Amino acid sequence: MNESIRKAHSWQQRKRALIDNGARYAIGLGGAGIIFAVVLIFFYLLWVVLPIFKPVEVQPQTRFELPTGDAVDRYLVMEEGGELAARILSSGDIQFFSLADGQIVHQEAIDLPEYGSVIDVVRLDREGRQLALVLDNTRVLFVELKYRVNFHEGKRELIASVAFPYGEEPLALNYIDHITRLAVQRSSDRLLLAALDSDGELLLQSYDVGDDEELSEPENESLITAEGSVDYMLFDANADWFYLADRSGAVVQYSVSDLEDVKLIGHIRLLPPERHLTHLTMLLGGVSMLAADDTGKITQWSLQRDDKNQYGLREVRSFQSDSPLVSLMPEHRRKGMAAINEKGELLIFYTTSERNLFMEKLIDGNVTRAVLSSRADRLLVETSQGYQVLHIDNDYPELSWHALWGQVMYEGYNEPQYSWQSSAANNDFEPKFSFMPLAFGTLKAAFYAMIVAVPLAIMGALYTAYFMSPKMRGWVKPSIEIMGALPTAILGFLAGLWFAPYVEEHLLAVMALAFIFPIGLMLFAWFWTYLPGSVRHHIPEGWHAAVLIPVILFIGWATLVIAPYIELVIFDGNIRGWMLHEFDIGYDQRNAMVVGIAMGLAVIPSIFSISEDAIFSVPKHLVNGSLALGATTWQTLMRVVLLTASPGIFSAVMIGFGRAIGETMIVLMATGNTPLMDASMFQGMRTLSANIAVELPESELGSTHYRILFLAALVLFMVTFVFNTAAEVIRQRLRKRYGSL
Repeated sequence: MNESIRKAHSWQQRKRALIDNGARYAIGLGGAGIIFAVVLIFFYLLWVVLPIFKPVEVQPQTRFELPTGDAVDRYLVMEEGGELAARILSSGDIQFFSLADGQIVHQEAIDLPEYGSVIDVVRLDREGRQLALVLDNTRVLFVELKYRVNFHEGKRELIASVAFPYGEEPLALNYIDHITRLAVQRSSDRLLLAALDSDGELLLQSYDVGDDEELSEPENESLITAEGSVDYMLFDANADWFYLADRSGAVVQYSVSDLEDVKLIGHIRLLPPERHLTHLTMLLGGVSMLAADDTGKITQWSLQRDDKNQYGLREVRSFQSDSPLVSLMPEHRRKGMAAINEKGELLIFYTTSERNLFMEKLIDGNVTRAVLSSRADRLLVETSQGYQVLHIDNDYPELSWHALWGQVMYEGYNEPQYSWQSSAANNDFEPKFSFMPLAFGTLKAAFYAMIVAVPLAIMGALYTAYFMSPKMRGWVKPSIEIMGALPTAILGFLAGLWFAPYVEEHLLAVMALAFIFPIGLMLFAWFWTYLPGSVRHHIPEGWHAAVLIPVILFIGWATLVIAPYIELVIFDGNIRGWMLHEFDIGYDQRNAMVVGIAMGLAVIPSIFSISEDAIFSVPKHLVNGSLALGATTWQTLMRVVLLTASPGIFSAVMIGFGRAIGETMIVLMATGNTPLMDASMFQGMRTLSANIAVELPESELGSTHYRILFLAALVLFMVTFVFNTAAEVIRQRLRKRYGSL
């Protein structure tokens, strides 16, 4: 009998040990899996983000020479994909050649017997597909370089051709004798042309471009006399502004939106008197111009409004080369530029991020002209030693620490700004990737949520764990914890579509309740102490909170009823208008106050549950010992219970703060989602998490925008990690300090 009992006991011990070991390994494996998942998330985010910080690389690819004759090169242009390039000769010949080996793949000759030769070439679009050939008898011929892909016997071929978008006959210009300078700008429905002759007469003509791409007779024209010498003529992208400049850096600005009323806007000097202008060109979008002087300094000038609401050019930023430039090439699709100086150094800059991305001597020989591909990934340089092709790896020039976290002077702004605007209706705009509005909005939303959640959750936890009866606690605690299971999408939906309009309509009442509720409850508590003992003793110990339910309902109802009359008497019936008029405080329907209340409801269950468990778990012998020594209930609560439970309460607050930092759906639906930096609780915001949720599905895979959103996710990950780590360190210290009580 004893042997069977001993065997059974031994079997139970082995079974228990097996279960213990299995549980230990399962729990350890689960913990290790969680740590592995967190580390994996971190390294995946880092893997996506790291290419942003890759330095620019430029590799020489090919060198070749092209046959030369009596004709002179007038222009060089590259096909979008960087496979072919074209050069235009003074004879009218257009030669297309391969950038891989320099072989001429196609050549077309424009017959110019009556019109002389080509003396200049001006592009109509930023990529150089449409060109204006200036002939030496005051005529202009428009050509278009076309490319199509053909597959022959399974082999891909790029076929080049020349077309005449506005007819094969050159356009004759009246009123001038000989064209010395030409500027052309094509907009969606019109073509604006400016021609200068040797006598300083400037002809401005506007042509309507029909659906059949044919030019009409000049719709409007104007003839003015240029002031002084003219070395540069530029239009902005919309052909509203026209600039004349000479080599001293003196610029004259005209308004040409209406050629029947050309207005002189003003004069400005781009350079000090001792310097001379070597290059002047427009940056992408036509809002800014780039001016290079004979010291190698490049300055960006942007069109801005002054205090009198008048447009004018203002210096925004500058870049420096070691020697004067021989070529300056703005990018066609970004706010960047490439330059070559007299030393043969290639320089790459980006304006918004104010970065000098690359500088290295790569060019041999005297540079005649250079052209950058549309994608800014290839550079073709014509020198005295032939042609040189370079490959440029510069995918993410828009980012810098200053662009992400500092104030940036953007085009059209009078002051440096923190701004987030990742996209617009066209590609000419300047992307704005400042994290400051998003980080500010994240902290602002979390701050207002914690203002609502922390007092209610902690005070509620104190009362529930320390004063409330066990039976009532059994109802209250699970009910509040169930609130944590509510989908935040539902809370955000209700906050945005129902609660926000309700608060806007009853703003005074909602604001007043924040003060009336505590005052009203304290008055009721004072009144309760004066009630007869026979009345007060009818309420069992620990059930007093139930008595407050009708009181709270009555206070809320009374405030909502009385508030409109108070608003009518004191604030002329419109407290929002009164705040705007008296204090210049605007009110947006979806604002931080709405988010604070809605997100506070989402955060309260977490803080309440952890805090309540920490307070309820305080050993009873500590409480009983304090009471036995003569301390009151409140003294025991403040000096024993709270101190002992402080590590748990602090952890609860930090977990709630982390939840508020990472909340997405509520702030997405209830904030207006506008990246503002306004601390007012009546204004909205955009948070990092909401920004990721909104823009990531629309971003192009692998683009700068795409990787910046992952960088935002990495920043959010690191912020929550740092906060949680700091919270754990502080919790452990509090536990060591008060755990021995």
